[in-house]
Amino acid sequence: MLDRGEDPTYIRLLDIRPPPSKALQNALKLGVQFIPVDISSSSSVLSAFSSPWPSSAPKSPEITIFHTAANIRFYERYIWQLPLSMRVNVDGTKNIISAAKKIGATILVYTSSGSVGIRSNRFLLWPWECSPKFHTQIIRDEDQEFWTHDAFFSNYAVSKSMGERLVRGANGQPVQSSDPTDDSGLLLPTLPKILRTGCIRPGNGIFGPRGDMLCGAYVARKTNPTWIQALISSHCYVENGALAHLLYEQRLIALSYPQDSKSFPDISGQAFNVCDPGPTPTNGDIFTALTTLTHSECIFHFLPPTLMLLLAYFIEFYYTLPSFFFTHLKFPRIMGNLINLQPSLFSLTQVHLIFDDYRARLEPDKGGLGYQGAWTTLEALHKTVAEHYKSLDDGSIRADNAGINLNFKFGLGWGRKKTRDKIAQGIKPKIVETVEVGNNIAGNAITTVKVVSLQ
Repeated sequence: MLDRGEDPTYIRLLDIRPPPSKALQNALKLGVQFIPVDISSSSSVLSAFSSPWPSSAPKSPEITIFHTAANIRFYERYIWQLPLSMRVNVDGTKNIISAAKKIGATILVYTSSGSVGIRSNRFLLWPWECSPKFHTQIIRDEDQEFWTHDAFFSNYAVSKSMGERLVRGANGQPVQSSDPTDDSGLLLPTLPKILRTGCIRPGNGIFGPRGDMLCGAYVARKTNPTWIQALISSHCYVENGALAHLLYEQRLIALSYPQDSKSFPDISGQAFNVCDPGPTPTNGDIFTALTTLTHSECIFHFLPPTLMLLLAYFIEFYYTLPSFFFTHLKFPRIMGNLINLQPSLFSLTQVHLIFDDYRARLEPDKGGLGYQGAWTTLEALHKTVAEHYKSLDDGSIRADNAGINLNFKFGLGWGRKKTRDKIAQGIKPKIVETVEVGNNIAGNAITTVKVVSLQ
């Protein structure tokens, strides 16, 4: 938004804690406001949304809200665990919608997730079965309204789908608005204001500089165990995802001015897949690119997937033990990155996932966003690595606590050797809070998908 010329004082960043990124800290110095908020608390959200704007702001401003916050617990799949994801992803979204209407916001763009369209899979096969039922998936902009809980790959996808339906259901609802006046204090005539909403589904995961759970995390950790190198997967570079959000905002604003949008279909209240343009790479292509770009500083160790699947079932069994084992018998809890290694992870990573963003790429007069991603996945990897080394030069430290990182401590709550070593060296680790803020791949999803390999 700053790059497109927005006044910094008209931008607010709401999060549970201040941003650790130097780029965002510099934005605060320019006048961007940071307001701490717990979106699971309705009063906290309303208080943050109701904070007064600078005196230079328009008397009756049009307010756009980009809702990117999420609790990414993709490792949980049982329905009794669902409330842990709903607190932020569903209840928090309800609070955002309610507060948005009370302050008179007219645009709400929600960062959903491409994972809402990913099907759950069974990977322990019978001898006569060749592959899982949903081993290759082409993800389109289809609704999951009639999916049962077990159809989703994890509770994260379930809760994001529920949040998405709330946002889409709020489209067209009236909002409160203050009566605008002219310089002499006379009331100006206005039309009733409504909230226009829309959802962006980045597919499959977002990556880029300043902290992510994918490619940037690989570079930060340097040594990465993996077993998914042979799989094809769409990706979404963060700048491509941001572009899609801004394009949707532009389309929703245009709908408020009939003279500008009379020839455009009404696409409010919809959801659009977005992902990187160009051929869909394999994960192995990405690993090769990162190893090459970092001069072998970032490396990957390939493990047998069947062994890792069996280990994942054991970790899930241990993780879901009744609390009695941990509170009374003093069993050590699973901590750190190993908590992610559970069976639902395989439905996300051990399949071919190809996202069809055909609708988003349509021109606005044909019901699309006019989305054209600026960076292919391989181009974006180059920038991600460059930004990583730049951040090291300016003193930024990114936590390496995302994704899967296996070590001999197995993450069972024992030891913090790496952190202690950093502190002993006089370096204070900065923890990056992950929030989920989605290729010209298959056109109408009938044509053959082209795969480019670097190996």
